[in-house]
Parts: sequence; structure tokens; C-alpha cells
Amino acid sequence: MHPIQPDQADFLLRGVYLPGLKNEHRITKSVIEAIPLDRADYRPDEISKSALDLAWHIAATEMRFMDALPAGEFDFSPRPRPESIKNSADLAAWYTENFEPRFEKLTKLTKEQLLKVLDFRGLFQLPAVMYLAFVLHHSIHHRGQLSMYLRPMGAKVPAMYGESYDSAEARKAARPNA
Repeated sequence: MHPIQPDQADFLLRGVYLPGLKNEHRITKSVIEAIPLDRADYRPDEISKSALDLAWHIAATEMRFMDALPAGEFDFSPRPRPESIKNSADLAAWYTENFEPRFEKLTKLTKEQLLKVLDFRGLFQLPAVMYLAFVLHHSIHHRGQLSMYLRPMGAKVPAMYGESYDSAEARKAARPNA
């Protein structure tokens, strides 16, 4: 296999990963916002993360990966949830506030930065741009887990890739009676 070329890395960033990150951020935020404010501690069983802890894991991991590309390396220092984040509304606000400046930095990466091989815990050594696919898959995976928490918590599941049952019902209920 041939190594990734500069123009390919730039295309992946601008044509695939940045639009993907923007779209998945919107969807992830809607799932986080759907966590009832008083149910942040919900967990489906004793070995599962709480809803808020799982949502934090998604958000903090995205920030870690988005920081790594401009920095040219991963920072694996612990990222505990700030004490100010007590519920889903706090986390959704933090997530948006922290996503935007990191996203903006990604738009300014050079082809050289995109091609720099980064080490991920000794497990992977990939060109930086390829870690955006990794983090997208990570977020989608854990967001799927988190979305499965919603109904047992008494929450509605938001639309993700088209209508959910709950968003379709809300749309129908909003229609004026003929």
C-alpha cells in the first residue's frame, strides 16, 4: 500500500472528516441534551458508566483527539469532568464551547501536520488525519450506547440519521388538525 499523499490528506480533512465532525457533533449534542437533568446518574447496570459519565467520555475524548492534530502528539494526562458539570445541560454547553475553537484549529492544519505520524499509546502509528476517522467511530459507538439509556430514563430519543420514533411522534403532534 502506498503512503497517503498530501492532497489525499487534505481532501480527507476538508471533504470528509470536517463535515463529518460537524454533523456528528450536532447529533451527539442532541443525545446529551436528551438526558433528563435529574437522571445524570442513571446506569443500566452496576458495571456501566452513568449517563453523564458516558457523555463526558464521548466529549472529552473528542477534545483529546482534536487537540492532538495541531499539537502533533497526544496528551494522555487525565481529563476528569469539571465539577461545574453537574447535568446534561452543563455538559452540552461545555461540549459546544470547547468544540468550536478546536474545530477551527483543525480547519487551519497544513498538509505536513495532517501527514505527521502520531503515536497512540504504542498501539497505532498513523498519519494525524487518520485519527479523525478513529474519533468519529469512537463517538458514534458510545453515542449509540448513550442513546440506549434514554428511554429507560424516561427520555425521548432524538433524530439522528433521520427521524426517530420520538421525533416522528413530535412532528405528528405539532401538525395542525385538518
